[in-house]
Amino acid sequence: MSSKTIGFIGLGIMGLPMAKNLVDAGYSVVGYNRSDEPAEELAEHGGDRGESPADVAERTDVVLLCLPDSPDVENVVLGEGEESDPVIDGVSEGMTVVDHSTISPTVAETVAERLADAGASLLDAPISGGEEGAIEGTLSIMVGGDEDTLDEQMDVLEVLGETITHCGPSGAGQTTKACNQIVVAAQMVGVSEALVFAHNADADLEAVVEAISGGAAGCWTLDNRAPDMIQGEFDPGFFAEYQYKDLRIATDAGEAFGSPMPQTALANELYKTMVQNGMERDDNSGVMQVLEMMAGEEARVDE
Repeated sequence: MSSKTIGFIGLGIMGLPMAKNLVDAGYSVVGYNRSDEPAEELAEHGGDRGESPADVAERTDVVLLCLPDSPDVENVVLGEGEESDPVIDGVSEGMTVVDHSTISPTVAETVAERLADAGASLLDAPISGGEEGAIEGTLSIMVGGDEDTLDEQMDVLEVLGETITHCGPSGAGQTTKACNQIVVAAQMVGVSEALVFAHNADADLEAVVEAISGGAAGCWTLDNRAPDMIQGEFDPGFFAEYQYKDLRIATDAGEAFGSPMPQTALANELYKTMVQNGMERDDNSGVMQVLEMMAGEEARVDE
């Protein structure tokens, strides 16, 4: 058993398996979630339940977060919302908060400054790899903040991720995650467009996927999602509504920094369409369904 006690706030589709992996690695884990069921599941797995974000911080050496969006982080960490017992009320001098949420880089910088005033450090450490990566402990973790602080928490992060990269000062992890989501969305949309086109041209979809996966078009989406996409299977590994949220962060940051994002803007509109048509809880590969709506038919393998 490690002597380090870890708090984990946000036990969702990604956070719960991450917290379980930490328990399995021998850490004492205190978890908190807005709804009770995930916290109960963590307790059954060997963790403990916290009563509030502040309680989690008071009982642990390092606090990890995995929350949906910027306002959630501001609320849970700083109490800028309905949370009456935020993390900042329970931190102690020298403590570290590691935020695995995907949020605005500027919000990450603000949260880091507020925690620093309270004597604590923030690592903004968004993750990529979907539910599979969270379960298997193979996430890619992009870290902004002090490099010495990262070194102190590397033992914890190595349980969760296969690739851990220091990207620069506070906010740099979130900037890197925005870059990641720009490319992910481009892959999802590009593969969807290609598959709908192949179907309309009467090509064998399975043969198309096999053929182009081995060439210059080869990518994660073709290898890990296309076989399900042509079966019409869009069970979530990463919710479409989260992809849409991440693209809004990216396009807002692009506006702030004067960076052109024509392809990302298009992907943003397609994922918005998913959300507006009740597909928000489908996998982000489900953007193919929007292209199918536009084409007037589904691209599926023959039964």
